[in-house]
Amino acid sequence: MDFTEEIVKHGALIVAQRRELAELIGFETRNKYVISTEGGVMVAYAAEQQQGWWSFLVRQYLGHWRTFDIFVFDPSRKQVLVAHHPFRWFFQRLEVSTSEGRPLGALQKRFAWLAKRFDVEDATGDVFMTVSSPLMSIWTFPFKKGSRSVAVVAKKWGGLLTEGFTDKDRFRVEFTDPRLNREERQLILAAALFIDLQFFERKAG
Repeated sequence: MDFTEEIVKHGALIVAQRRELAELIGFETRNKYVISTEGGVMVAYAAEQQQGWWSFLVRQYLGHWRTFDIFVFDPSRKQVLVAHHPFRWFFQRLEVSTSEGRPLGALQKRFAWLAKRFDVEDATGDVFMTVSSPLMSIWTFPFKKGSRSVAVVAKKWGGLLTEGFTDKDRFRVEFTDPRLNREERQLILAAALFIDLQFFERKAG
């Protein structure tokens, strides 16, 4: 199964965070995600790489401000993407590249009074998509090229216990514009991870 072919083939994918038991007693654990089709077929999985006691302590106290990397693997365990989060106190950023180190682009958080807003940059740093979650739909993130909608990432309600006590989040990534190319779709998938880390992780506050 080729990862890039799979994300072009499907109009929508599901990004689901895997729950760690330690979260039930208040510890923040390494972020792990499964990316699958709406029919439940796994397309890829992603995992934060930093391990050890020092990384554990930094994760508890610095939350999403810390430096970390998330690697994305296909079902055969071949690495396909790297998402690097540099240390930032404000306006967090996620830089996305291929497993060979070729930059694909980045997600850059922007200032907004009443909305959750970030830009999608291409490999040269130019903004080519914008994202702004409207005040009345705070779990919905539309992606636009100019005034044209091209994709939507929407968080799905996981139930009272899940939402209240763990970071187990689930997102539907819909590619509404069939003209999106492979690299653009990969950046939108990475944006689903960025959205979870920035806006829904309990330590994000």
